[in-house]
Amino acid sequence: MKHLARLIFLIPYLFLSVLQNAFAQGKVEHVILIGSDGFGAYAFENAKVPNLRRLMQEGSWSLQARTVLPSSSAPNWASMVMGAGPELHGYTKWGSQSPDLPARVLDEYGMFPTIYALLRKGKPKSEIGVIYEWDGIGYLFPKKAVNKDQNCNGDKALTDAATSYIKEKKPNFLFIHLHDVDSVGHNAGHATPDYYAAIERTDAYIGNIIKSIEEAGIMEKTVIIFTADHGGINKGHGAITMQEMQIPWIIKGPGIRKNNEVKESIMTFDTASTIAAIFKLKQPQVWIGRPVNAAFNGKSGH
Repeated sequence: MKHLARLIFLIPYLFLSVLQNAFAQGKVEHVILIGSDGFGAYAFENAKVPNLRRLMQEGSWSLQARTVLPSSSAPNWASMVMGAGPELHGYTKWGSQSPDLPARVLDEYGMFPTIYALLRKGKPKSEIGVIYEWDGIGYLFPKKAVNKDQNCNGDKALTDAATSYIKEKKPNFLFIHLHDVDSVGHNAGHATPDYYAAIERTDAYIGNIIKSIEEAGIMEKTVIIFTADHGGINKGHGAITMQEMQIPWIIKGPGIRKNNEVKESIMTFDTASTIAAIFKLKQPQVWIGRPVNAAFNGKSGH
Protein backbone atom coordinates (compact mmCIF):
# COMPACT_ATOMS: atom_id res chain seq x y z
CA MET A 1 0.00 0.00 0.00
CA LYS A 2 2.89 2.34 0.79
CA HIS A 3 4.33 1.81 -2.70
CA LEU A 4 0.93 2.45 -4.28
CA ALA A 5 0.45 5.61 -2.25
CA ARG A 6 3.92 6.81 -3.25
CA LEU A 7 3.18 6.11 -6.93
CA ILE A 8 -0.10 8.01 -6.75
CA PHE A 9 1.75 10.90 -5.10
CA LEU A 10 4.39 10.92 -7.86
CA ILE A 11 2.00 10.74 -10.85
CA PRO A 12 1.35 14.52 -11.03
CA TYR A 13 5.09 15.22 -10.91
CA LEU A 14 5.81 12.64 -13.60
CA PHE A 15 3.12 14.20 -15.78
CA LEU A 16 4.54 17.67 -15.20
CA SER A 17 8.00 16.38 -16.13
CA VAL A 18 6.67 14.97 -19.40
CA LEU A 19 5.07 18.32 -20.21
CA GLN A 20 8.27 20.19 -19.40
CA ASN A 21 10.34 17.86 -21.60
CA ALA A 22 7.86 18.27 -24.46
CA PHE A 23 8.03 22.05 -24.12
CA ALA A 24 11.84 21.96 -24.00
CA GLN A 25 11.93 19.97 -27.24
CA GLY A 26 9.81 22.65 -28.88
CA LYS A 27 11.79 25.52 -27.41
CA VAL A 28 11.17 28.78 -29.26
CA GLU A 29 14.33 30.44 -30.53
CA HIS A 30 12.84 32.72 -33.17
CA VAL A 31 9.90 35.12 -33.38
CA ILE A 32 8.92 36.66 -36.71
CA LEU A 33 6.47 39.55 -36.31
CA ILE A 34 4.77 40.47 -39.60
CA GLY A 35 2.75 43.69 -39.69
CA SER A 36 0.67 44.91 -42.60
CA ASP A 37 -0.15 48.62 -42.62
CA GLY A 38 -3.86 49.40 -42.99
CA PHE A 39 -5.03 45.76 -42.97
CA GLY A 40 -8.50 45.90 -41.41
CA ALA A 41 -9.87 42.72 -39.85
CA TYR A 42 -13.00 43.08 -41.98
CA ALA A 43 -10.93 42.19 -45.06
CA PHE A 44 -11.09 38.50 -44.13
CA GLU A 45 -14.76 38.47 -45.15
CA ASN A 46 -14.08 39.04 -48.86
CA ALA A 47 -10.40 38.55 -49.64
CA LYS A 48 -8.73 35.27 -50.54
CA VAL A 49 -5.91 34.89 -48.03
CA PRO A 50 -4.85 31.21 -48.07
CA ASN A 51 -1.55 31.76 -46.27
CA LEU A 52 -3.12 33.71 -43.43
CA ARG A 53 -5.95 31.17 -43.23
CA ARG A 54 -3.33 28.46 -42.90
CA LEU A 55 -1.69 30.33 -40.03
CA MET A 56 -5.09 30.60 -38.36
CA GLN A 57 -5.75 26.88 -38.78
CA GLU A 58 -2.31 25.99 -37.42
CA GLY A 59 -2.42 28.56 -34.60
CA SER A 60 -4.58 30.94 -32.59
CA TRP A 61 -6.27 34.08 -33.82
CA SER A 62 -8.67 36.95 -33.33
CA LEU A 63 -10.34 39.29 -35.80
CA GLN A 64 -11.43 41.54 -32.95
CA ALA A 65 -8.09 42.80 -31.70
CA ARG A 66 -8.05 46.57 -31.30
CA THR A 67 -5.79 49.48 -32.01
CA VAL A 68 -4.95 52.22 -29.56
CA LEU A 69 -6.30 55.68 -30.32
CA PRO A 70 -5.79 57.38 -32.65
CA SER A 71 -6.16 54.49 -35.11
CA SER A 72 -3.16 55.62 -37.14
CA SER A 73 0.36 54.44 -37.84
CA ALA A 74 3.02 55.75 -35.44
CA PRO A 75 0.90 55.44 -32.26
CA ASN A 76 0.07 51.84 -33.07
CA TRP A 77 3.38 50.61 -34.47
CA ALA A 78 4.99 52.12 -31.37
CA SER A 79 2.45 50.49 -29.04
CA MET A 80 2.97 47.12 -30.71
CA VAL A 81 6.65 46.98 -29.75
CA MET A 82 6.52 49.19 -26.62
CA GLY A 83 3.90 47.31 -24.62
CA ALA A 84 1.90 50.45 -23.79
CA GLY A 85 -0.23 53.18 -25.35
CA PRO A 86 0.42 56.78 -26.44
CA GLU A 87 -0.31 58.09 -22.95
CA LEU A 88 2.89 56.40 -21.79
CA HIS A 89 5.23 56.17 -24.80
CA GLY A 90 4.26 59.58 -26.15
CA TYR A 91 3.83 58.88 -29.90
CA THR A 92 0.39 60.39 -30.54
CA LYS A 93 0.22 61.32 -34.24
CA TRP A 94 0.26 59.48 -37.57
CA GLY A 95 3.83 60.45 -38.40
CA SER A 96 5.36 61.09 -34.97
CA GLN A 97 9.14 60.88 -35.27
CA SER A 98 9.70 61.48 -31.57
CA PRO A 99 7.39 61.50 -28.55
CA ASP A 100 4.86 64.35 -28.70
CA LEU A 101 4.66 64.23 -24.92
CA PRO A 102 7.45 63.05 -22.60
CA ALA A 103 7.76 59.29 -22.36
CA ARG A 104 6.95 58.12 -18.85
CA VAL A 105 10.23 56.17 -18.66
CA LEU A 106 13.42 56.16 -20.74
CA ASP A 107 15.68 53.14 -21.10
CA GLU A 108 19.41 52.89 -21.76
CA TYR A 109 18.80 53.89 -25.40
CA GLY A 110 16.97 57.07 -24.42
CA MET A 111 13.63 55.66 -25.61
CA PHE A 112 10.53 54.26 -24.01
CA PRO A 113 11.34 50.56 -23.39
CA THR A 114 10.87 48.37 -26.47
CA ILE A 115 10.85 44.63 -27.04
CA TYR A 116 14.09 45.14 -29.02
CA ALA A 117 15.90 46.60 -26.01
CA LEU A 118 14.40 44.01 -23.68
CA LEU A 119 15.65 41.15 -25.85
CA ARG A 120 19.07 42.72 -26.37
CA LYS A 121 19.52 43.05 -22.61
CA GLY A 122 18.06 39.67 -21.69
CA LYS A 123 19.71 37.69 -24.49
CA PRO A 124 22.67 39.83 -25.62
CA LYS A 125 23.78 37.54 -28.46
CA SER A 126 20.39 37.64 -30.21
CA GLU A 127 20.19 38.43 -33.92
CA ILE A 128 17.56 41.18 -34.17
CA GLY A 129 16.27 42.80 -37.37
CA VAL A 130 13.78 45.40 -38.56
CA ILE A 131 12.87 45.47 -42.27
CA TYR A 132 10.25 48.02 -43.24
CA GLU A 133 8.67 49.88 -46.15
CA TRP A 134 7.29 53.00 -44.44
CA ASP A 135 10.23 55.13 -43.32
CA GLY A 136 8.27 56.22 -40.23
CA ILE A 137 9.05 52.83 -38.66
CA GLY A 138 12.68 53.91 -38.46
CA TYR A 139 11.87 56.34 -35.64
CA LEU A 140 10.16 53.75 -33.47
CA PHE A 141 12.99 51.48 -32.40
CA PRO A 142 16.47 51.89 -30.88
CA LYS A 143 18.92 51.59 -33.77
CA LYS A 144 21.75 50.44 -31.52
CA ALA A 145 19.73 47.51 -30.21
CA VAL A 146 19.32 45.82 -33.61
CA ASN A 147 21.67 44.05 -35.99
CA LYS A 148 19.75 44.87 -39.14
CA ASP A 149 17.90 48.09 -39.98
CA GLN A 150 16.66 48.13 -43.57
CA ASN A 151 14.17 50.53 -45.17
CA CYS A 152 12.96 49.11 -48.51
CA ASN A 153 11.19 50.65 -51.51
CA GLY A 154 8.08 48.57 -52.09
CA ASP A 155 6.77 45.35 -50.58
CA LYS A 156 8.37 43.07 -53.18
CA ALA A 157 11.84 44.42 -52.42
CA LEU A 158 11.02 44.19 -48.73
CA THR A 159 9.92 40.56 -49.01
CA ASP A 160 13.07 39.68 -50.95
CA ALA A 161 15.20 41.35 -48.26
CA ALA A 162 13.31 39.62 -45.43
CA THR A 163 13.46 36.15 -46.96
CA SER A 164 17.19 36.51 -47.67
CA TYR A 165 17.84 37.70 -44.12
CA ILE A 166 15.84 34.85 -42.60
CA LYS A 167 17.70 32.22 -44.61
CA GLU A 168 21.12 33.77 -44.08
CA LYS A 169 21.01 34.94 -40.45
CA LYS A 170 18.11 33.01 -38.90
CA PRO A 171 17.16 36.00 -36.71
CA ASN A 172 15.93 35.46 -33.19
CA PHE A 173 13.54 38.38 -33.61
CA LEU A 174 12.54 40.06 -36.85
CA PHE A 175 9.88 42.70 -37.41
CA ILE A 176 8.65 42.93 -41.01
CA HIS A 177 6.50 45.91 -42.04
CA LEU A 178 4.43 45.67 -45.26
CA HIS A 179 2.83 48.83 -46.65
CA ASP A 180 0.99 48.08 -49.93
CA VAL A 181 -2.44 47.65 -48.33
CA ASP A 182 -2.37 51.06 -46.64
CA SER A 183 -1.24 52.83 -49.82
CA VAL A 184 -4.10 51.34 -51.81
CA GLY A 185 -6.54 52.11 -49.01
CA HIS A 186 -5.63 55.80 -49.20
CA ASN A 187 -5.66 55.97 -53.01
CA ALA A 188 -8.48 53.65 -54.11
CA GLY A 189 -10.34 53.36 -50.82
CA HIS A 190 -10.90 50.66 -48.23
CA ALA A 191 -13.19 47.72 -49.03
CA THR A 192 -12.75 48.32 -52.78
CA PRO A 193 -11.69 45.71 -55.38
CA ASP A 194 -8.24 47.33 -55.49
CA TYR A 195 -7.97 47.12 -51.72
CA TYR A 196 -8.81 43.42 -51.67
CA ALA A 197 -6.33 42.85 -54.50
CA ALA A 198 -3.65 44.47 -52.31
CA ILE A 199 -4.70 42.23 -49.41
CA GLU A 200 -4.22 39.19 -51.64
CA ARG A 201 -0.81 40.41 -52.85
CA THR A 202 0.21 40.83 -49.23
CA ASP A 203 -0.96 37.32 -48.43
CA ALA A 204 1.28 36.04 -51.23
CA TYR A 205 4.26 37.93 -49.77
CA ILE A 206 3.51 36.38 -46.39
CA GLY A 207 3.51 32.98 -48.09
CA ASN A 208 7.03 33.69 -49.36
CA ILE A 209 8.15 34.70 -45.87
CA ILE A 210 6.72 31.50 -44.39
CA LYS A 211 8.50 29.48 -47.08
CA SER A 212 11.81 31.15 -46.22
CA ILE A 213 11.39 30.14 -42.57
CA GLU A 214 10.88 26.55 -43.70
CA GLU A 215 13.89 26.73 -46.04
CA ALA A 216 16.02 28.13 -43.21
CA GLY A 217 15.23 24.99 -41.23
CA ILE A 218 13.91 26.89 -38.21
CA MET A 219 10.14 26.48 -38.50
CA GLU A 220 9.96 24.01 -35.61
CA LYS A 221 11.48 26.61 -33.28
CA THR A 222 9.73 29.70 -34.67
CA VAL A 223 6.65 31.61 -33.58
CA ILE A 224 5.04 33.69 -36.34
CA ILE A 225 2.77 36.60 -35.41
CA PHE A 226 0.72 38.51 -37.97
CA THR A 227 -1.14 41.72 -37.18
CA ALA A 228 -1.75 45.29 -38.37
CA ASP A 229 -1.54 48.85 -37.08
CA HIS A 230 -5.10 49.83 -38.08
CA GLY A 231 -7.85 49.30 -40.65
CA GLY A 232 -9.65 52.07 -42.47
CA ILE A 233 -12.85 53.48 -43.88
CA ASN A 234 -13.37 55.26 -47.20
CA LYS A 235 -9.87 56.62 -47.92
CA GLY A 236 -8.71 57.29 -44.40
CA HIS A 237 -8.23 56.17 -40.82
CA GLY A 238 -7.53 57.63 -37.41
CA ALA A 239 -11.05 57.87 -36.00
CA ILE A 240 -13.18 55.50 -33.91
CA THR A 241 -15.14 53.30 -36.33
CA MET A 242 -14.68 49.56 -35.93
CA GLN A 243 -13.47 49.31 -39.55
CA GLU A 244 -10.53 51.45 -38.46
CA MET A 245 -9.99 49.96 -35.01
CA GLN A 246 -10.42 46.22 -35.44
CA ILE A 247 -7.28 44.45 -36.62
CA PRO A 248 -6.33 40.80 -37.17
CA TRP A 249 -4.04 39.07 -34.68
CA ILE A 250 -2.70 35.62 -35.54
CA ILE A 251 -0.01 33.54 -33.81
CA LYS A 252 1.41 30.17 -34.78
CA GLY A 253 4.28 28.04 -33.52
CA PRO A 254 5.51 25.68 -30.79
CA GLY A 255 3.31 25.76 -27.71
CA ILE A 256 0.50 27.63 -29.49
CA ARG A 257 -3.03 26.22 -29.60
CA LYS A 258 -4.16 25.15 -33.06
CA ASN A 259 -7.31 26.28 -34.86
CA ASN A 260 -8.17 28.34 -31.80
CA GLU A 261 -10.15 31.56 -31.89
CA VAL A 262 -9.12 33.75 -28.97
CA LYS A 263 -12.28 35.10 -27.36
CA GLU A 264 -10.52 37.32 -24.81
CA SER A 265 -9.72 40.92 -25.63
CA ILE A 266 -6.44 41.69 -27.40
CA MET A 267 -4.92 45.14 -27.69
CA THR A 268 -2.04 45.91 -30.00
CA PHE A 269 0.28 46.55 -27.05
CA ASP A 270 -0.34 42.96 -25.93
CA THR A 271 1.88 41.90 -28.84
CA ALA A 272 5.06 43.12 -27.12
CA SER A 273 4.04 41.42 -23.88
CA THR A 274 3.37 38.16 -25.70
CA ILE A 275 6.79 38.24 -27.35
CA ALA A 276 8.43 38.99 -24.01
CA ALA A 277 6.65 35.99 -22.48
CA ILE A 278 7.75 33.73 -25.33
CA PHE A 279 11.39 34.73 -24.74
CA LYS A 280 10.90 34.52 -20.95
CA LEU A 281 11.80 38.19 -20.52
CA LYS A 282 10.49 40.21 -17.59
CA GLN A 283 8.50 43.11 -18.94
CA PRO A 284 9.05 46.62 -17.56
CA GLN A 285 6.65 47.85 -14.89
CA VAL A 286 5.60 50.71 -17.18
CA TRP A 287 4.21 48.33 -19.79
CA ILE A 288 0.47 47.78 -19.57
CA GLY A 289 0.29 44.97 -22.14
CA ARG A 290 -0.49 41.40 -21.12
CA PRO A 291 0.58 38.16 -22.81
CA VAL A 292 -2.24 36.60 -24.83
CA ASN A 293 -2.27 33.51 -22.62
CA ALA A 294 -5.40 32.11 -24.27
CA ALA A 295 -3.25 31.39 -27.35
CA PHE A 296 -0.88 29.12 -25.44
CA ASN A 297 -1.34 25.44 -24.71
CA GLY A 298 -2.22 24.80 -21.08
CA LYS A 299 -3.30 28.37 -20.37
CA SER A 300 -6.52 30.36 -20.58
CA GLY A 301 -7.29 34.03 -20.26
CA HIS A 302 -4.79 36.82 -19.70
